[in-house]
Amino acid sequence: MQRFLVSAKASSRVLSRGFAQAAEAAPATQLTLNFVTPHTPIYTKKVVSQVIVPGAAGEFGLTAGHSPIISELKPGVVTVIHAGGESEKFFISGGFAINGANSVAEVTTPEAVPIGDLDESAIRAGLEESKRNLASATAGSAAAAISIDTYAAMLLAVGKAL
Repeated sequence: MQRFLVSAKASSRVLSRGFAQAAEAAPATQLTLNFVTPHTPIYTKKVVSQVIVPGAAGEFGLTAGHSPIISELKPGVVTVIHAGGESEKFFISGGFAINGANSVAEVTTPEAVPIGDLDESAIRAGLEESKRNLASATAGSAAAAISIDTYAAMLLAVGKAL
């Protein structure tokens, strides 16, 4: 176990070197997006202006030169703002966003659906079924609660209140 520990002095040198290298790098002028689900890529190496994601701690935007970050994503809307200013919105069921020092943003999610493809009546029916499942659950209520949260986020994504 000892061989894996790094002394404070050595650790300080590593951090200093990393910060110095980051400071020397030229500022990024574009953001490259990789937005994928397990079954299909939505965007691969797409140059965009900004990506707004529903982080677990709150919504935030990724831009060129953004600090490196890894964030869990909650169910909500990912907004991709293209270089020309037009935007696209997708509902995601959760996932992760990773932004590297090289201004490459990775958004990975189990499911992503264009907002325009969401059906309010189907969402409301799914929400009601999930509520019934939660009310009758003796075990497995976590799955029903997650389902309720996801359907509620979907309603908000289509601009409707619970």
